[in-house]
Amino acid sequence: MIELEGVPELIDPVMICAFEGWNDAGDAASTAVGHLDREWKGEVFAALDAEDYYDFQVNRPTVALEGGIRKVTWPTTRLSVVRASGGDKPRDLVLVRGIEPSMRWRSFCNEILGYAHELGVEMVVVLGALLGDTPHTRPVPVSGVTSDPDLARTLDLEESRYEGPTGIVGILQEACTHAGVPAVSLWAAVPHYVSQPPNPKATLALLNRLEDLIGVRIPLGELTEDARAWQLGVDQLAAEDSEVAEYVQSLEEARDTAELPEASGEAIAREFERYLRRRDGQPGPGGHATDGGGLGDGRDAGAGGPGTYLRDSSASGSGGSTGATGSTRPRRPSARDEADAGSDAGSDGGSDVGSESVDGPEDGGEGGRERPDEQE
Repeated sequence: MIELEGVPELIDPVMICAFEGWNDAGDAASTAVGHLDREWKGEVFAALDAEDYYDFQVNRPTVALEGGIRKVTWPTTRLSVVRASGGDKPRDLVLVRGIEPSMRWRSFCNEILGYAHELGVEMVVVLGALLGDTPHTRPVPVSGVTSDPDLARTLDLEESRYEGPTGIVGILQEACTHAGVPAVSLWAAVPHYVSQPPNPKATLALLNRLEDLIGVRIPLGELTEDARAWQLGVDQLAAEDSEVAEYVQSLEEARDTAELPEASGEAIAREFERYLRRRDGQPGPGGHATDGGGLGDGRDAGAGGPGTYLRDSSASGSGGSTGATGSTRPRRPSARDEADAGSDAGSDGGSDVGSESVDGPEDGGEGGRERPDEQE
């Protein structure tokens, strides 16, 4: 039995989750949840026991001095609650932010779902980011995926078709499905040749898509300017290397070719409606537009009991980690990269993650680009 102290009755709560590691390319997803927590001054009300889920040789604790006293911080997953007041009416968000667990994934998901059940969460949204063949100069593709056919139709999402290795994002979404909790995953595609965190442009795209999904206006703070500065910095680094510049151009051509079929009357009308919403500050079909989508953010427009997920005794895998932080020169494209980009440009389908209307995002992994099942 989960006991919650100091948590008031919540208004139409939605749980927003992100986990550092395998499914967090460029730290875009975990940074998005951190942004929500910071902007709305979240209050932590629970933390999972690190001993149960983490290998401390993989995710080591840290030591810091506070007022001359040494303090150890253990890697874990924390839950906080914020009240979002930017929509037609206030709405509470339960933020789940942590590191992909090293073990006991089924128990981990059951514990998260236990909190969701006790708090009356109406929907779970899991954020992720993956590496893909997408140019940094174009809007960040964001895919919304669910395993629930009814939810897919209602919210205009993709149904998951992924098969293959998965991370905690996919496992948690599947656990939600088994427990009867509506669940959606949002995936941003990060250019694989500039995968080092942070990636504020991808974070901005995730927040904009989340805003449409849950119907609240999200304060962006300095994120829009950070995204502009990030793109300018990558532009400058790419310009210094002719091979990288040529590779980026090939990705742009592949992306533009893939999106030509989308230039239909319906698509143009949809984009014009978004423009009007941004200008007038009016709510869209699922939420509110923000004022600063200037970088091309790639937006589109009853909880059950927690249940127990997957009682079988098979061992669960553990995820890897993302790259080191810092701004570094984009990676030189390999011969395989160039061949892939060339084949993409010559096909009608274009890049795997070149547009938002993909069958399901690819798995960011540790630099891998297989499709993740994360999409549910």
